[in-house]
Amino acid sequence: MAIEIHGETAPRFARVREAFAANFARHGEVGAACCVYHRGRPVVDLWAGLADRERGRLWTRDTATLVFSSTKGLTAACVLRLVERGLLDLAAPVAAYWPEFAAEGKAHIPLTWVLCHRAGVPVVDAPLTLEQVLAWDPVIAAIAAQAPVWEPGTQHGYHFRTYGWILGEVVRRVAGRTLGAFFADEMAAPLGLDFWIGLPESEESRMAALVPPPPLPEGFARLMAPDTLLGRAMTGPSNLFHYDEMWNRRALHAAEMPSSNGIGTARALARVYAALAGEVDGIRLLAPETIAAARQTLSDGPDAVLMLPTRFGTGFMLPPTLSVAAGPSAFGHPGAGGSLGLGDAEAEIGFGYVMNQMQLGVTGDPRSAELLAAVYASLG
Repeated sequence: MAIEIHGETAPRFARVREAFAANFARHGEVGAACCVYHRGRPVVDLWAGLADRERGRLWTRDTATLVFSSTKGLTAACVLRLVERGLLDLAAPVAAYWPEFAAEGKAHIPLTWVLCHRAGVPVVDAPLTLEQVLAWDPVIAAIAAQAPVWEPGTQHGYHFRTYGWILGEVVRRVAGRTLGAFFADEMAAPLGLDFWIGLPESEESRMAALVPPPPLPEGFARLMAPDTLLGRAMTGPSNLFHYDEMWNRRALHAAEMPSSNGIGTARALARVYAALAGEVDGIRLLAPETIAAARQTLSDGPDAVLMLPTRFGTGFMLPPTLSVAAGPSAFGHPGAGGSLGLGDAEAEIGFGYVMNQMQLGVTGDPRSAELLAAVYASLG
């Protein structure tokens, strides 16, 4: 049965609408949204399917969903905003802002190594309960007290969750606000974004219910076992986190996890990246030279955690890791399950894609890739 597609598409970007519809026909989409800004204006704003498959609730214009690591790009933008104000120095040690972090050989880790995943702290060693992790202070204390997994700076490896906790604590100490509050004040409010890092209870009814991904093949599942570095980073701390129904709980939505639990719409992702890559309604979030510097490659090649080649700039994932369809000047971040937010100053676009049917592909998600390919083809 053909899915009903809602929203608007500028004629020039008709092929994006076609790709969006094809995702439901070919890739098992349940509910999703896609938005594209070009030259500061929305040219694609689409949604379709079910926000809650079990209850038959439709995805609407205002449906919001978890975007997992797509949050990391927005966290990086908050850090870079503080750098522009002279409140943070990327070359300074994390411990200059968070003295306790200096313990166990971490005194000289610069902030930039956290942003490009070279800090050597991709896991949390201490045994913690979920309540302790969501409470913030216990997991922050645990990270401060532990030693690096590898000699900082010698290699890079994806810091699944510790990226957000380390950067979030630095922001809290410098700005006097949690990272979620800083993002809300400095980016969400000026741009009118439906995006939160720490969802207010008043917005809970908008949430799409995530559909867990299909089981991975046995070989991949073994690589992600809790006793491997990948497994420890992905499911830790204490093997607490799995891509299952746990993410549909209110407690996971309410907490602030600046690497993992941003919640919002595709429209918000596209709009914020449009305001990072250019100007939207008179608002530019970061200077062009800041974005140009953040796009410079700092980590490239074999990833010690993911065991695949990855490429990072200052907080942002870069092509081709970002997406096989991304242009060479794109920057942003994908999220587990398939979400993607990115900007491209040269192409003058901001792009956002969110969904509730999770897929854990090892070479990127075909749904976002085909949408993004259609965007670039439309610019032709």
